[in-house]
Amino acid sequence: MTVAPARASADKAGAVLPPHVRTAFGVKDLEPRPVVWAGRRAWHCGDVLIRPVSDNAVAAWSAGVLDGLEVPGLRLARPVRSSDGRWIVAGWAAGRFVPGALEPRYDAVVEAGMRLHAATAHVERPRVLDDRDDLLTRSAAAAFGERRLALEPAKGGDLYGQLAAYRTPVRLPAQVVHPELFGAVLFDDEGVPALVDLVPCWRPKEWAAAVVVVDALAWGGADEGLIQRWSHLDEWPQMLLRAVLHRLALHAQHPEGSALTLAGLERAAGLVSAGL
Repeated sequence: MTVAPARASADKAGAVLPPHVRTAFGVKDLEPRPVVWAGRRAWHCGDVLIRPVSDNAVAAWSAGVLDGLEVPGLRLARPVRSSDGRWIVAGWAAGRFVPGALEPRYDAVVEAGMRLHAATAHVERPRVLDDRDDLLTRSAAAAFGERRLALEPAKGGDLYGQLAAYRTPVRLPAQVVHPELFGAVLFDDEGVPALVDLVPCWRPKEWAAAVVVVDALAWGGADEGLIQRWSHLDEWPQMLLRAVLHRLALHAQHPEGSALTLAGLERAAGLVSAGL
């Protein structure tokens, strides 16, 4: 068992797509087919995918940004408005289906993230981030030394405390980044990447790349050379350290985290700490 990177909160477990939602998104005459798309449940209606969302405000922000975003070399799952112009209907969002599957092409995921973040560099800090206190927000704030957390020692708290002592100041600008790219980039048969959503976070783009690397080392069996292949990024050792601290803090707070599920992060932490 492993506890892979977790989203801020799970979609509605066991949710059933209501007929009025299909009507609102213009697919009432199409039979919905339940699918698992990029690790989450959705309903396939023609070329439209409808899925439950856990945070209406974040989902609406994401749709508004993705609607007009252009990222060279990256396909985007464009959002679909309802018949009355809304992005979200009763806790459901819709988007155009983009073909692809999750694959262990971790360098390509990092590259896709860098392209994405070049495009989002102009996006203003989202107001939906104000006063947020979810699992991901707390963990990132702790990783950057902005917040102190009481973490269960056996679930990663001890290792977190040891590594936090190596944190030194960094001076990289924050911008809108996607902190969960490890499970959000699909590849088609020709290897062209696609982004399925946009999760907002206000951190350096180098940190977002480091989170992908740490996730790949911890959960994806990536080779150790992945760290060095991106070592040209600014403040790379410290960004990797903050990425490991972020995931350790998340794991220690996660309800499914345990001493048994810590092994992957221990591997990643060992590889990262060797370069400090």
